[in-house]
Amino acid sequence: MTTFRSVLAVTAALGAALAAAVPSQAATGPAFLSAAQMPASSTPWTATRVFTGVPENGGALCAPYKIPAQNTRYREFATELDTNGVQITTVARTEADAVKLVDTLRKSLAGCGPLLERQNPGLHAVSRSHGKVSVEEGAWVYSLDTAEPQIGITDIHLFSVGRDGRTVTFVRWGQMGDLKDAPLAAFRTTTKTAVNKLW
Repeated sequence: MTTFRSVLAVTAALGAALAAAVPSQAATGPAFLSAAQMPASSTPWTATRVFTGVPENGGALCAPYKIPAQNTRYREFATELDTNGVQITTVARTEADAVKLVDTLRKSLAGCGPLLERQNPGLHAVSRSHGKVSVEEGAWVYSLDTAEPQIGITDIHLFSVGRDGRTVTFVRWGQMGDLKDAPLAAFRTTTKTAVNKLW
């Protein structure tokens, strides 16, 4: 039986495999979060190198294929306890293009829950907005709470999208559990750090 969670696991594995197969790393460009700058976990975070393009699954749960591969790089994060994350950063052609991409990503994140319920019968999915983070041109935080009652699986994801001039960064954090289990305050700090580090 294919479940929402199993789809996430497969796409994450494909992304990791692609990362391992691509030995390139841009020498210059926006800086990325380190493993230590992800929200604290009971086991240490590890981080991949920074790779060019977007992960295999389009890079952004709730906004797949919205982020262009051109002028884009990403880094994936994981712990030993099934907690994972990704940061994707892209430099748009113009600042107006960057503003448009942020708006597109925000709309996708805000409407993700209802979309996933339509695509996955039996899945309960709730998206919430957690407001703006004051940093550079701004960053916005969202959550996605999913449950598959038939098999008793719940997952929680936190997302943020922020901008510094022409540069847009997207951060995702996820693990098993509910919103009450999520480090929302720490994720807001991670988001602020991610945008501040871009340049």
